Amino acid sequence: MIFPNEWTQKEFLQNKKKLEIDGIKVILVDTILSPIQKADTVVYNPYELKNEPEGTVFVFYCDTGKATLNRLNEYREKFPNHICISLKGGRGYWRKNMMVINDD
Repeated sequence: MIFPNEWTQKEFLQNKKKLEIDGIKVILVDTILSPIQKADTVVYNPYELKNEPEGTVFVFYCDTGKATLNRLNEYREKFPNHICISLKGGRGYWRKNMMVINDD
C-alpha cells in the first residue's frame, strides 16, 4: 500500500480495518490533548510511540489538520520505522457517527 500525506476520516476508517486484518496496527494520535468523541485515540508521546511495532501507522490530528500536515516531516524523522499520516480536516471534520460497513 502506498501511503499519502493525508487521510480523510473515511479513508482512515477503511484503511484501519484493512491494515489491521493484515496485522498492521493503526493508531489515531492526539496532538492537541483533545480526544475525539467515539474514537480510540492515543495522546502524542514520542517515547511511548517509538515502542510501537515497526510498520505501525500513526495518524496525527489537530483541530484543523493543518498543523499536523505541516509537521509531517518532523514526525517522519522522529519515527523512521513507522508510517506517519495527517488526518485531513483534523478534529473539526470528524463525524462521530460515521462507520464503515463491509462490502462482503
